[in-house]
Order: sequence, then structure tokens, then C-alpha cells
Amino acid sequence: MDSSQNPSLGEAASLFLANLPAEEKGTSQQEIYKFVRWYGWERPLAGLAAPEVASYAERLSLSDTDYIKKLELVRAFLAYAKKKGWSKGNLATHLKAKKKVSVRSSPRVGALSFIVMTQQGYAELKAELADLKSKRSQAIDEMRRAAADKDFRENAPLEAAKEQRQHLEGRIIELEEALKSAIVTEKKQKVTTKVSIGDSVILHDMASGEELRYTLVSPREVDPTRGKVSSVSPIGKAIIGHSQGEIVEITAPAGKLRYQIKQIER
Repeated sequence: MDSSQNPSLGEAASLFLANLPAEEKGTSQQEIYKFVRWYGWERPLAGLAAPEVASYAERLSLSDTDYIKKLELVRAFLAYAKKKGWSKGNLATHLKAKKKVSVRSSPRVGALSFIVMTQQGYAELKAELADLKSKRSQAIDEMRRAAADKDFRENAPLEAAKEQRQHLEGRIIELEEALKSAIVTEKKQKVTTKVSIGDSVILHDMASGEELRYTLVSPREVDPTRGKVSSVSPIGKAIIGHSQGEIVEITAPAGKLRYQIKQIER
């Protein structure tokens, strides 16, 4: 069969990117190629199964880049593949964002489950908590103003105000519990050559030559937009405890992804 009708993932990605406007190509290329490398550059796109695509979202939730933006970029690629007839179904519909578990639905236990947190992360959570508490009265006022409208049949402002208040209170509870259970890591007094929580690490992709920068933090401090990844994520577990110059491996559907720890910064 003509490869243009049954292209490999790598070929399909190249064709997709070639049709993007110049201003979009730069932001899309890195993420699309990461998706392709994960499943295999030479793998036929037609052989990519829906469950595999669905599982990719779980990997992204622990990655070092913006979760939702990455999903949208890969969805666009998969939708393009369906439009071109390279896949039988629209695989983009199976790439769904992982729902965040509400704090109110979390199990309550008598004893706190302690978590290790950096000093910076602890301070940032405290600052966020103070800011949210200052907004509490404003949220209450907005609910009162919206409730003053006696027509409750289609009171969209009231529903929006209630939802915002619920989100605000939920986040306050979440932050308070996190701060209570936090064990703040102290600054290292001794020089160590091994990666640990709080370190920034530059990794060299042995296959593509790409360099990636991560800061290893506790699960509570994860911030993909700032390159902060969890110590229990696939990447975190692969590099923690290893030294500069070492090569680590992460298992992916396409095989082993190999990275060299190029630099450790504290």
C-alpha cells in the first residue's frame, strides 16, 4: 500500500507539521514528536489503538510541560490523521484530560499522611492560601448580589458564583491539609552528587539530542508550566538517586527512552 495512505507515525507527523502555519509549527513540533517517539517513529499510524492513545493522557499529567496544551496539540494531530483517512476512527476523542479528584471526595483518615516538600514550595502554598482567604469575602458578596435577582429560573450568574465559591473553599481546604502534613526539606549542608528532591536537572535525550530541564519536587508542588515534576513520576523515579553523567531509562510503548543526566543544579 502507498505509504501516503498508510504512513508511519513519523511520516504522518511530518506531513501534519508541514501543513501548519509557520507561527504554529514551532510550538507544535516538539510535542508531536514526543508523542511519536513514545509509540515508535516507524510504527504504522493505522495500528495505533484507542486504549493506547487514552493512556497517553496519564503520562502527560506527570510531565514537565503544560498538560492541557499538550493534549490539544496531539488531539489536533490525531484529528488531522482521521481527516486524511490514515486512521479508521477519530483517535483524538480518546485523548481525554484526567479529572482532578475533589478534596471533598478524598478519604479522611485519623493520622496525617506526611509529604516531603521544598522550602520554596511550602512558602508558595502559604502565600496562595493567604490570597484565597482574602478573596473569600468577595466571593460571598458576589453570591449575594447574584441571589438578589428574584428570577431563579435562569440565574446563570448565581450558579457561576456558587461554583466559584465551591472551588475556592475546596482549594483552601486542600492547601490547609497540605501545609499541615508537610515536612520541609532543609538546605543541604553537605555536597552530594546524587539527584534529590529540590534539584534542577538537565537531561540529554540520547536519541534526539534534545535537552530537557526538570525540577524535582513533591507531588503537591507539581507545576508543569514551570518545569516542576513529581519525584514519583516516571521521570522522577528514573533520575532520583542517580549522579551526573549517568544514563537512565524510562519504559515507553516504543521501547526504552534513554537520557543522560547532563547537569544537576541546586
